[in-house]
Amino acid sequence: MAYDPDFGEWVREHFAALGPLEIKRMFGGAGVYSGGVIFALLDDGGVWLKGDDANVPDMEAAGSPQFTYLGKDGVEMGLGYWSLPEAAMDDADEAVVWARRAIDVALRKAAAKPKRKKKP
Repeated sequence: MAYDPDFGEWVREHFAALGPLEIKRMFGGAGVYSGGVIFALLDDGGVWLKGDDANVPDMEAAGSPQFTYLGKDGVEMGLGYWSLPEAAMDDADEAVVWARRAIDVALRKAAAKPKRKKKP
């Protein structure tokens, strides 16, 4: 993964209708957060949106590949992220629609996680 801060600023502008976003570097790339949940990854000039059964079929129909990487043993591994459809890279309104769906996925996943008990 590789992250370019200038690309991060473009993402903030492109997704401005979502409100404030937080971009945190991670593993050479970056994670994009809205409301405290991660909904996208930035890597080598690409935007990868969180997916699940609700939005992946539409993303695949739009031609979005899944984010993959090579594991230590050389086996290709997939993460639960799909690329922002190409048309949405040029259309901020369309990009925001896709991003909102990815935020919904992130919120559902966060709500499904069991609450961690606080240490006394």
